[in-house]
Parts: sequence; structure tokens; C-alpha cells
Amino acid sequence: MLSGILLLDKPLGLSSNAALQRVRRTLRVDKAGHVGSLDPLATGMLPICLGEATKIAGDVLSGRKCYRFTVGLGARTSTGDTEGPVVETAPVPTLDPAALEAVRQRFLGRQTQIPPMYSALKRDGQPLYKLARAGKEVERQAREIELFELTLLGVGPMHIELETLCSKGTYIRVLAEDLAKAVGTCGHVTALRRVYVEPFAGEPMETLDSVIAAREQGGSPRVLPADWPLGHLPSVSVSGIWVTRLLHGQAVPVSVASDAPRIRLYDDTGRFLGIGAGDGQGSVQPRRLFVD
Repeated sequence: MLSGILLLDKPLGLSSNAALQRVRRTLRVDKAGHVGSLDPLATGMLPICLGEATKIAGDVLSGRKCYRFTVGLGARTSTGDTEGPVVETAPVPTLDPAALEAVRQRFLGRQTQIPPMYSALKRDGQPLYKLARAGKEVERQAREIELFELTLLGVGPMHIELETLCSKGTYIRVLAEDLAKAVGTCGHVTALRRVYVEPFAGEPMETLDSVIAAREQGGSPRVLPADWPLGHLPSVSVSGIWVTRLLHGQAVPVSVASDAPRIRLYDDTGRFLGIGAGDGQGSVQPRRLFVD
């Protein structure tokens, strides 16, 4: 079974799940999952974990994300983007460069953000967006996020274009509304692209067309190995009979007396076996194996 991480450039107008299902059917894989949803109006990097790589989806999800987005000024919508009707309008002041720089600086760093009603977060098992579509609004708890970078790319009479590197859980639609408010008006997202998800910055992406074309030609698209996002973890190599014992769930001796809670495990051919935990005394216990 094909395993690994496919970096899809999600097209405009398609939900993340719809894009996932097209990839899954094309590659004929039973087990697959996307990491970090993108709204239908958003394009850009959507990591899709195939096969055994679904076991490290949490590592990918925790990575920082880079977005490029445009804030349309003077109108706020029910959804925070172009999909919802306008619910508020306001005049747009002259956008002074010094004032914009002050706003940019103010939004850098740690802050709290209230998730929007139009989100996949759940309340009593019900997604918030379903409640919003029914005309209901419920209280949402503010969450801590962090903007590591916020760059002003362009300014027009009725819009600003920015790029941000942010922590997981950041809602760009909420950020856009808050930025518009900070410059003295209201606003909503008119364009949104996820440039990359760490640690995949600079990596080429596949399109749905290229995935289909690769399959039709008897090959497969570029799929990164499952251990690609785990390079920050220490690693050990296991050989001989110890590999068999490890794969049977037994602790085995290793050359490094590490007490790290997560260690990458390989056999002596370099095959990735999974993730283990060290006891600090020269042994490692398997925690999540990636092979049968």
C-alpha cells in the first residue's frame, strides 16, 4: 500500500475533503487523511497523509503555517470571506504607511483570537458552521495564537495584501477582520493561499491533474516518506534479532542511552520502523510502529 505524504496544491472552489477523496480514489488507497483544512475559497498546500503516514498527522498539524491573503476593506460578511453576504459596511480611511506599520507591529507575537462561527469546531457534537447556517450564535472561548511574521505586500484604496507565518489554530478570516478594524474600518478575506506548512517550506506540490496524469502513465506522484516531518526527533538504528522483537512490541537495547519520549526507529538498512520511547538506560520501547 502506498504510504507517505503528498503535498497537494488545493484548487480554488473545492473543499479539503473533496480534494482528499479525489486523491484517494485516484491512487486507490484505503487509508488517507488531510492535515489542516482549507476553506473552498483557499488554495495552496494541503498535506495528505497516505497509508501508514496517517500515524504522524499530528506532527504535521502542529507545524507553523504561512498564508498570503488579501483583505477587502469597507465591508464585513457573515462568513469573514466572499462566500457570505455583507452584514456591515464602513468608510475606508486613507491608509497612511506609518499607521499601517504600527498596526503590523501590534499584531506580531502572541495574542488571543476568538474562533469564528463559520468553522469546523464543535459544540455538543455539532459543527459551529451548521449552527451558524441555522442562524444561531454561541459563545466561543478565545484561544492563544502567535504570529511569527506579518509582512505587508501591497496596499490599494480598498484592500491590503499581507503574508503571515502563524501558529496552528490561527483563523485568517478573523485576523483579516481584526486588521481591518485596527485601521479604522471593517473587512473580509477576498483571497487566501497557504504558501506552505512546516516543515515543507519550498517543497514542490502536486496538483490534482498531475496526480491523475502520473497514475495514467503507470507511475505515482511525488510522495514524501512518512518520517520526513520527524527530523527533529533523535534516531536510533536496530539490527538483527532486535528488529523482530521490536516489531513484536518488546523493548530492545540501543546504542544511545536516551530518555527522549519520542525516538525515530530504523533497521540497519535504513528502513523506518516507527516511533519509540527511551528509558534513559540504553533501551527503547516501541510506541507506534509503521510496518506490519
